[in-house]
Amino acid sequence: MTLSRLLRNTALAATALTVLTSAALADATEAPGNFPKTFRTQEIPTNGTTLHVRVGGTGPAVVLLHGYGDTGDMWVPLAAKLAENHTVIVPDLRGLGLSARADKGFEKANQAEDITGVMDALGARTAEVVAHDIGNMVAYALAARHSDRVTKLVLMDAPVPGIGPWEEILKNPLLWHFRFGGPDMERLVEGRERIYLDRFWNEFSADPKHFPEAARVHYAQLYAGPGRMHAGFSQFAAFDQDAIDNRAWLAAHGKLPMPVLAIGGGSSFGATMAAVTRAGASNVQERVIPGSGHWLMEEQPAATVAAIDAFLNGSSASTPSSR
Repeated sequence: MTLSRLLRNTALAATALTVLTSAALADATEAPGNFPKTFRTQEIPTNGTTLHVRVGGTGPAVVLLHGYGDTGDMWVPLAAKLAENHTVIVPDLRGLGLSARADKGFEKANQAEDITGVMDALGARTAEVVAHDIGNMVAYALAARHSDRVTKLVLMDAPVPGIGPWEEILKNPLLWHFRFGGPDMERLVEGRERIYLDRFWNEFSADPKHFPEAARVHYAQLYAGPGRMHAGFSQFAAFDQDAIDNRAWLAAHGKLPMPVLAIGGGSSFGATMAAVTRAGASNVQERVIPGSGHWLMEEQPAATVAAIDAFLNGSSASTPSSR
């Protein structure tokens, strides 16, 4: 074989290897739930229910709380990064994902106790907490009622009931689903979970193409499980009580004392996220992720992970390029 042919064949092989490697990485990024092999799963009894929890890494604890339309599987890129120097704890919320079926207890103050039970079971006296969407509401209740146990808090792209201009936010026609639920609604959605969830993934994205098809299939299957849509609707049905609870707590105890990072998608809550958060927390930093709507971990995972990692680890954040 001539030298030129050898070099050409070597180059072709290298190109093929690069393509295959890139495809494998893309698949891993787009398929939620592929946590690093060093992570384990546990079913942890807590506060009258059982939560499905992923745990990995070593170091100070960090708890990652998902929202509606996702499960704890959304956190794979962040969990992999934080596991370098944290013990990462990733539960599915009450009644959702692979956690036990639940018919009650969806008030966020109650779900905060679900999370303290998980922390206790894993020996985590304190933790940093990162949350998105309805996870924000559980995280706020947790940080308010257990401020000695939450050292830092990240809230991403969703308001907290009763905090700031909550009643004005409720008037936004895009949020009609806050009042959608009950037995008849569950019957309407049964067997059509993908259609219902696509509405959120599409309308709340900067670009729907950035919420991957593999993730849509994955989450639609999970939400189609017995009792899962009931649990999802029940999360929203509890908002009125959550607002009452949060207003009362804020009036009696004041704002959250720990450092808080408020992250908004540039095409979603944006800088409003920090403005709303300051109504309930005294030490708020602001970050807006360009090129993202509501689904920050799906739409702009690299930039979102970098912002959270910088806040938790105290480093200066360089912003990775957008998609």
